[in-house]
Amino acid sequence: MNVPPFSIDGRLISKDQPAYIIAELSANHNGSLQTAMRIIDRAKQAGADAVKLQTYRPDTITLNSDAPDFQIHGGLWDGRSLYALYEQAHMPWDWHKPLFEHARQVGITIFSSPFDRTAVDLLEDLNTPAYKIASFEAVDLPLIRYVAATGKPMIISTGMADADEIAEAVAAARDGGCIELALLHCVSGYPAPAADYNLATIPDMIERFGCPVGLSDHTLDNTTAIASVVLGASIIEKHVTLDRAGGGPDDSFSLEPAELAALCRDTKTAWHALGQIDYGRKSSEQGNVQFRRSLYFVQDLNAGDEITEAAVRSVRPGFGAAPKFLDIVIGSRVLRAVQKNTPVHLDNLILK
Repeated sequence: MNVPPFSIDGRLISKDQPAYIIAELSANHNGSLQTAMRIIDRAKQAGADAVKLQTYRPDTITLNSDAPDFQIHGGLWDGRSLYALYEQAHMPWDWHKPLFEHARQVGITIFSSPFDRTAVDLLEDLNTPAYKIASFEAVDLPLIRYVAATGKPMIISTGMADADEIAEAVAAARDGGCIELALLHCVSGYPAPAADYNLATIPDMIERFGCPVGLSDHTLDNTTAIASVVLGASIIEKHVTLDRAGGGPDDSFSLEPAELAALCRDTKTAWHALGQIDYGRKSSEQGNVQFRRSLYFVQDLNAGDEITEAAVRSVRPGFGAAPKFLDIVIGSRVLRAVQKNTPVHLDNLILK
């Protein structure tokens, strides 16, 4: 189907382009503005197209409560309260301007995931080129409509959302005025096993929702992301850190810079390998034509002699007539004398 154009900061994003790679900085700044800037530098060096922040404060995303509802049970953050986790993980709002300036200085696109209206307002003041709606916020239709009203491109991550909820989010975005919309297939586990990803969903999402679809990948390596490109993913988002052993909330399931560089390289290779339907001989094969089989004379023959089965064989190299002509050649006669170990050419035969 025809998917509407989608671009961020002048970069066209579609199945007809290499995957757009987003380096998710998330909480991997670990409380240091300088660390956040270094991650931006390394993302640029690795070849990522964009770096993404998360814009919230603990009081804009949860309540400061120790009640059971606000405690985390199981997983990476077991035993912590939501408020304590987000207090540690959040990106201070006064960091946003220097980070946006730094990213623009080094030449990499930067945008963010807002978690409430005040975050959108902050990002608008910074002239963000796009917005990402996090998976957990995909059900926050008022937030989606508020972002849509900015007129900026929007990416919605769909982890935990079923087909009906995705449809509601898409409708909220489009009804709110969003023209350029993309979705990310996602599994909101940290980390998530590759077997949970069901990448076959990606082409269905493209067809069902009529927009570019990518992958927000929380697996521990790049295999799932690379495979998704083959199924039409045009955006790849991965968490990125300087050191997976850094001890931060998201470090353990994030890519280190060398792995991000490999992701940028290998997704591009996968995209180039897709190409188009083509049964023709490829340029890299031209020199190997000689190794195909063809028909050769294995006896000397005089002009007019009949070619017997003993006089010709199918052998390598491939400079003679194709083996499919063997039945025609046997019983025909040669126009001119031939020597053994020379190729059979049909224009030198009196066909039977």
